[in-house]
Amino acid sequence: MGKVQWMPWWWVAAGVAVMAAISPAVPATAIAWAIGVAYLGASTVLLSRGLRRRRAPRFGAANAVTATRSMLVGVVVALVAASFAGVMSTALLVALSAVALALDGVDGYVARRTRSESELGARFDMEVDAFLLLVLCLYDGRYVGWWVLAIGLLRYGFVVAGWMLPWMRRTLPPRYWRKVVTAACGVALTVVAAQVLPPAANSLIAVAALALMLESFGRDVLWLVRVNLSGTPLVSLAKASTALPPEGSR
Repeated sequence: MGKVQWMPWWWVAAGVAVMAAISPAVPATAIAWAIGVAYLGASTVLLSRGLRRRRAPRFGAANAVTATRSMLVGVVVALVAASFAGVMSTALLVALSAVALALDGVDGYVARRTRSESELGARFDMEVDAFLLLVLCLYDGRYVGWWVLAIGLLRYGFVVAGWMLPWMRRTLPPRYWRKVVTAACGVALTVVAAQVLPPAANSLIAVAALALMLESFGRDVLWLVRVNLSGTPLVSLAKASTALPPEGSR
């Protein structure tokens, strides 16, 4: 068990190594790199605690893919922090974000192929997705307006609402559309970050991403409201976290 919960720290070391490797090309401040390392450390502590609480027998290939994505997000965090100090490396940020987004479809596939789906793995994947969107919103705000932060903050607003309203903490039924929306918003925000399109087009893409996110969260909120009013029993957590997407959805 001890070996399993220490496994994620290898990806922290990898993230630090990547930051060290790119530092000559991206002369960011120590604070920027420290912010990236702080994300890696905090996310790994939470993951290690989750592995320990669930007595996970092994780390698993799918979690390894998600940990690689999380490591890339840590480097993106550092680059975004550096951009606020005037050190811009758009090409590197876009490249790393694109790889992280591309791997988003890999971890779920690996989990299904190896029959290692788990609640923890699904939650880990979701939180990495959410934080990458928030970080990209922070980067894109200077180009399309700070309203774009709404895309990244919706997930965290949903969590806060659950703290205040117990019925908002009900387990949602599996819905593949959530993954589609998250991936589409990630791609949209990365395109905006690349600054390869005219300002008007970037704004339109960001607005479309926000509309998709509002539709997805709005549908879940309406479902929760209906269930709360009807008194329907909770959805099985295991079923909600491990259910396969519909055949042909990928």
